[in-house]
Amino acid sequence: MSKKNKERDTEDIESNEYVEPEPVKEIVDCTLEENKAVATEKSEYIYEPGYYGKQLGGRLELALVEAVLLLKRGRIRVVFQGKQMDFKSLYDHAASLDKRFPERYRVYEDLRERGLLVRTGFKFGCDFRVYERGVQLKKGPKSAKEHTKWIVFCVPEDYTMSFQELSRSVRLAHNIRARMLWAIVDNEGDVTYYQITRHKP
Repeated sequence: MSKKNKERDTEDIESNEYVEPEPVKEIVDCTLEENKAVATEKSEYIYEPGYYGKQLGGRLELALVEAVLLLKRGRIRVVFQGKQMDFKSLYDHAASLDKRFPERYRVYEDLRERGLLVRTGFKFGCDFRVYERGVQLKKGPKSAKEHTKWIVFCVPEDYTMSFQELSRSVRLAHNIRARMLWAIVDNEGDVTYYQITRHKP
């Protein structure tokens, strides 16, 4: 049976180096559509500098964690039913749809502040996919460095899980050749990262 070893990740992700956000070139207008914010004009000002959102045809769809952070940083305006939303109203809306939003948002913000490229990980069964610093997204063949380096699960400090759940998450990371991190958010909002590795006897 494989042995799972929990150890503190000491590489880039745990670096306390703060990276200044991209400078604001233009504020982009977005419309809130239930669980996403959508930009139809000037979306390149938020997609190209930091790879926020997903481009679908002529629109850019932002996950709520992305939209809340970009609104906080003054990069976007969000309108819902003709009214402009502030940070708190958008945050509260997101939290009403997802009970795990506070932990997920706090981890997302922390990873972005460290200058890491972060993408949502829903289709992979995790919260986020994280790339090394300096990676640029592209289509087609990728080098080893350009692939996902970490998959991240966000949980509060009192979270409990079964060994089966832990085993599934380790296998998921192994299958896509990534490292698995558990991001633990404490009651003060501080984030600690633990890497779970798989070792064969």
